[in-house]
Amino acid sequence: MKKLLGGCALVGAFLAAQGAAAADLSLAPLYKAPPAEVTQAYNWTGFYIGANGGGGWGHSWWSGQTTGFGLSGAQAGGTAGYNWQAGKVVFGLEGDIDWSGLQGSSGSALCPGCSASDNWLSTVRGRLGYSFGWVMPYVTGGLAVGDISAAAPALPGATSTNAGWTIGGGLEMALPGNWTAKAEYLHVGLGRFNCGAGCGVAPTDNVSLNENIFRAGVNYHFGWAK
Repeated sequence: MKKLLGGCALVGAFLAAQGAAAADLSLAPLYKAPPAEVTQAYNWTGFYIGANGGGGWGHSWWSGQTTGFGLSGAQAGGTAGYNWQAGKVVFGLEGDIDWSGLQGSSGSALCPGCSASDNWLSTVRGRLGYSFGWVMPYVTGGLAVGDISAAAPALPGATSTNAGWTIGGGLEMALPGNWTAKAEYLHVGLGRFNCGAGCGVAPTDNVSLNENIFRAGVNYHFGWAK
């Protein structure tokens, strides 16, 4: 009888030990740390190239006209730039050159049919952004250069490559891979030029042009650290 009771006690102790081990296993955490690349902070530093397209409107003033006339049209071209990131702040330098279809003509009795256009537009701008991880709002400003043409009916007109300024802002967002997408607004002032006899106005008279541009673009970032 004592041997039987002793055997039962041993079996009971063995089963109790197995149950405790099973309980420990059932309570073991199943959490697995995410890959390092998921938790690593997003970094905007690096060189990029891309394409942009959009359109806008503008205004041209001619001497002798009190209101001038409006212009509108599409633009499209290429972009290149470089970003430096310090903490959450992103500094950048960006340049672009776009074909421009911005044009318009006057209905004024002072110069009926007078026209102006911007044939191409290039900008070199600084950018200052703030990184919210995969999204970066920014402000931008710098040099603008445009090719302005102006003409009056039956006259040869004139063309001038004018330097001016631009200021604006936008939002850039990271996409899968090394791509980003952006949307931005730029206000551009291209100054004045002397159209003179080519537009049928006195040599001292001037034509000026400014424009407002909304455009979107995609950029590819080389060697992006993510």
